Amino acid sequence: MRIVCISDTHEFHRDVEVPDGDLLIHAGDFTYFSKRPSMLFDFDDWLGSLQHEHKVVVPGNHEFLLEDPRHRPAITNATLLIDAGIEIEDIRIWGSPVTPLYGGAFGMSSGSDRKRTWAKIPDAIDILITHTPPFGVLDREGDGDGHQGCLALMEAVLRVRPRLHVFGHIHGGYGTKHNEHTLFVNAALSDELGGVERPPIVVDFDALRKSFDR
Repeated sequence: MRIVCISDTHEFHRDVEVPDGDLLIHAGDFTYFSKRPSMLFDFDDWLGSLQHEHKVVVPGNHEFLLEDPRHRPAITNATLLIDAGIEIEDIRIWGSPVTPLYGGAFGMSSGSDRKRTWAKIPDAIDILITHTPPFGVLDREGDGDGHQGCLALMEAVLRVRPRLHVFGHIHGGYGTKHNEHTLFVNAALSDELGGVERPPIVVDFDALRKSFDR
């Protein structure tokens, strides 16, 4: 299973050179504050043009349109996960758009509320997709900035021990990191200038399963 991870394309999805793979994951912010509703359909058309057999999308804090369930059927060419899970070829996946923000789409400023959301994550999942990073992992915009991830999410990750955790949101945190149980991927492709010069991050899940066997 070859997994291609992207996030934070902000309406520049057609500029992304997407590698071949079996599963495409987009971890949110594919619009720019949902200012152009037509981009929701353009994004879905673009997803349909990709050859990956499986595609999973989690919204981000820019996807205000998708807070309204009536707009969610616009995504037809991927599985949209909003605090929900799916199983693909025996790989268990769970995704959530919640971020520790006040005022953003799917924002949840209360730590206790987020903790209740993360408590819904099943214990036996393989891939966790969130828009926000967990606290302390690839969650800083720059060396002088503080951590912007979610502490309650980090606690949930340590409980669940997914083999792969894909997220975005903090553009400056792009890259990978791992502990003894989980490979963390911040797949935010947008750079400081707003373009998408960074490449998608590709993960070989079979190799990952062997490396992080539970």
